[in-house]
Amino acid sequence: MAPETLTPERILEATEEVLRRYGPAKATVVDVARALGVSHGSVYRHFRTKTALREAVTERWLDRTSQELSVIVTDEGPADDRLRRWLAALFEAKRHKAGDDPELFATYMTLIGESGGVVDRHITDLESQLTTIIEAGVSQGAFHTPSPATTAHAVFAATGRFHDPCYAPEWSRPEITADFEAVRDLILRGLQAQAD
Repeated sequence: MAPETLTPERILEATEEVLRRYGPAKATVVDVARALGVSHGSVYRHFRTKTALREAVTERWLDRTSQELSVIVTDEGPADDRLRRWLAALFEAKRHKAGDDPELFATYMTLIGESGGVVDRHITDLESQLTTIIEAGVSQGAFHTPSPATTAHAVFAATGRFHDPCYAPEWSRPEITADFEAVRDLILRGLQAQAD
């Protein structure tokens, strides 16, 4: 039986496992290659540097959230409902990342600190998704704002406590869901009041 073709996706999957096992300080490209049963040169043919590999695995991790949320953005239906669901889904996705695999979350927090451009692109993507929903709300007459992009930026900032990883220690507190719902409902009422 022929060996499985080495692809960037296989390398990223293996890298995630190696990071989970060893952490970012000890994980090496050699460890990734060993996990794949290939030479480290084979890994470098796909990712020219260790930094490039770490950025790619961080981007892949962040893109999972963006892809989940994009489904809500493209849904049909009232924009206020989509905004409500999008904000809740963002909070849940981030909370699950922190709670379901705390070791890997801690690893990614280290990698995110090294990958500023990747994080900036992720935030830009999320704000773009919010802008699309708010623009739909303006078109439907549900929201009023002179600048959906500015409003999206403000909404993202106002909800930071519920998606910015620096707040992860708070996400397991019993009152956090009520706090989130209060902020989300306040934002929605503000956008809808302007439309009335």
